[in-house]
Amino acid sequence: MIGKRILKISMVLIAILIFNRCSNNKTKVEQNLIQYVNLYVGTAPSTTPSILKHKEAASEAKGQTIPAIGFPYASTNWTAQTQATETKCIAPYYYTDSLFQGFRASHWMSGSCTQDYGSVTIMPLADELIIDANKRASLFSHETEKLSPASYEVILEDYGINAQVTGKIYSGILQFKYMENKEAYFVIEPNSDEGEAYIKIDTDKNEIIGYNPAHRIYQGWGESAGFSGYFVIQFQNEFTEFGTWKDDDINKSETESIADGKKTGCYVRVKTTPEDPVLVRVGTSFTSLENARKNLEAEIDHWDFDKVKQEAEDEWNNTLAQIQVQSTDVNQKTVFYTAMYHAKLLPRIFSDIDGSYVGFAEDSTIHTANGYNYYVDFTTWDSYRGVQPLMTIIDPQRSLDIVKSIVDKAEQGGWLPIFPCWNNYTSGMVGDHMISVIGDAYVKGIGDFDIEKAYKYMYQNAFKSPRTFDDYADGKGRRALTSYKKYGYIPMEDQVNEAFHTEEQISRTLEYAYDDFVLAEVAKKMGNQEDYDKLIERATNYKNVYDSVSGYMRGRYKNGSWIEEFNPNKKSRFITEGTPFQYTWYVPQDIAGLMELMGGKEAFSEKLDLFFDTEEYWHGNEPGHQTAYMYPWAGEAWKTQNRVREILNAEYTNEPGGLSGNDDVGQMSAWAVLSMAGFYPVCPGTPEYIIGSPVFDNIRINLPNGESFIIETKNNSDTNRFIKKAKLNGKNLDRAFITHDEITSGGHLVLEMSSEPNKEWALNELPFSVSKMVSENLKVEE
Repeated sequence: MIGKRILKISMVLIAILIFNRCSNNKTKVEQNLIQYVNLYVGTAPSTTPSILKHKEAASEAKGQTIPAIGFPYASTNWTAQTQATETKCIAPYYYTDSLFQGFRASHWMSGSCTQDYGSVTIMPLADELIIDANKRASLFSHETEKLSPASYEVILEDYGINAQVTGKIYSGILQFKYMENKEAYFVIEPNSDEGEAYIKIDTDKNEIIGYNPAHRIYQGWGESAGFSGYFVIQFQNEFTEFGTWKDDDINKSETESIADGKKTGCYVRVKTTPEDPVLVRVGTSFTSLENARKNLEAEIDHWDFDKVKQEAEDEWNNTLAQIQVQSTDVNQKTVFYTAMYHAKLLPRIFSDIDGSYVGFAEDSTIHTANGYNYYVDFTTWDSYRGVQPLMTIIDPQRSLDIVKSIVDKAEQGGWLPIFPCWNNYTSGMVGDHMISVIGDAYVKGIGDFDIEKAYKYMYQNAFKSPRTFDDYADGKGRRALTSYKKYGYIPMEDQVNEAFHTEEQISRTLEYAYDDFVLAEVAKKMGNQEDYDKLIERATNYKNVYDSVSGYMRGRYKNGSWIEEFNPNKKSRFITEGTPFQYTWYVPQDIAGLMELMGGKEAFSEKLDLFFDTEEYWHGNEPGHQTAYMYPWAGEAWKTQNRVREILNAEYTNEPGGLSGNDDVGQMSAWAVLSMAGFYPVCPGTPEYIIGSPVFDNIRINLPNGESFIIETKNNSDTNRFIKKAKLNGKNLDRAFITHDEITSGGHLVLEMSSEPNKEWALNELPFSVSKMVSENLKVEE
């Protein structure tokens, strides 16, 4: 009997030990990582070196981020509003502002120079009703702001109100504590610059409903986007007074208002005391008022503010824990996790909780995404470089959903979109990089989608043009494709007028050549040799705009002559948002071929050194993001290690002005996440990542398959930034790249660091290039 009891006690102790060990492991994964997220970063004018030299417009000198509260990739974010606007390049919040205008249910594209859309603002007031956003605004101090990805809190000094908000994917809950016994007024304003909003008060339900129609910029020039931002606002407290307003006219006891070209909104007064906070919950949808209500009921069916806040904190902690880093440098960890937060805001979920969404472009029917989320707001010219490749590693299921969403857009609109925003076509930027997003996922094994359908639309973009001019002008198809196919480049005579960015012929040529390469890789994997042969030849079109005399990419006419007015270090009309020197390096698919054009490894390396040493590199704009990682092709991986550390130190800080230009839906931040972790995808569409110089002692990538890829550094410091030797899974690694499979299968990369460069490391096996591949194929044929 005693023996059985001892055995039983022993079993219990063992169970407790196992439980504690599991609990400790769980705690380690779900640690409080949101403490390292600084939501101020990117909300003030940039202070980094390259922006001061290279910026063109004032908007380029800002990170253009906002303190976006809610879940990752949320359909609607909540933010403090300091700017009453839905106009281009004006974010709802800036650190330099001192007046709080309300909490906004926002669809601002983080880090962009676009516009907010379909938003609504809720502002608490005390004793006096003021409807104008600027006049009603209250002083606030950053000292009383409490920010995290999960919640925002501030004291409104003019009214004596403690205001808080938290949220999930579609909904939010707001809490207002009046510190004195005052009349509690609330102003609700749909932020329509076009004056097309609608709002209605239901006094029986203590509820306000409405919508704010979305509009297009870039291509579309203010036309309807074909959907609205719908909202259902519910108060826990009873309304004691209410009314609507248009511009400056207040209509007491009116319950409904249509904008009719004016600003409109409503107001309510509720009972409250310092002991009785006002609670407001809001549901949103892009489909209908009914779905806004359904989304709210599914996410927040109670009035427990702290419960929602905890759920948001848990969601963000689990998301940030996809990559765990070890460092005693809190500032470095803050830069890293702030960047990771910014890289996980967009694209946004557009479909409702039941999967329904308004069709793409002119398709206004309601579709259903069965088993996946439908996403919108892709500023693809930026995000294909780092945001999407990062997702293929740590969140492949979301990457699959995004590919499915892109194919949906192509099927519903008839053409693969190039730069889709507001669930519509635009011709906002150059290139055709949805091909890259789909192709990169596909070559990395994310293939559970209709690849035949996807390929049909990718091929169409690469080889065909719309039948009508109106379709082309609306943003469908590649700009200047006819010229590109005829000449192998886009000549200066083709002004590309049907685009938001006109001309920029050489940038378009270079980016189309890259996209053709990615499509070639897709064709190859599908076994389509004929298409592969055509596309891989077009992938070398960059050679047609390289001027061997000047040594730069240069504008060219139909007769083959070069444009005369030329300075490689000045912005040119044939280059997109940059200089010829900056764009000369944009040949990610064939760096070995570019090196050959420049005269070989030594000349290539010297020119790269000149580019950086004369401060012509501009990190604040995306076309150069791969440039620091190009040295390994010349056998000088140690220079990449040095340059990457220089950029990280100079261009990223833990300050409001700590981003070197627009974050552009997280691309500036994704570069930091990947580079601080120690690698970067120079050429999405290939499964290779160039190794740089990780800043942390240990980086653990927690993969969705349960495995982990660990990057361990020994003797690492800012001075010891050079790789002395490397081992992958216990074997010596003498190449400057790792593959997607090596990461996603789980493994252990150990880098021994030194203050002196190892110039003999990674000389024998060079990374991928089209020229290298063609050369190897020729050897096989011989």
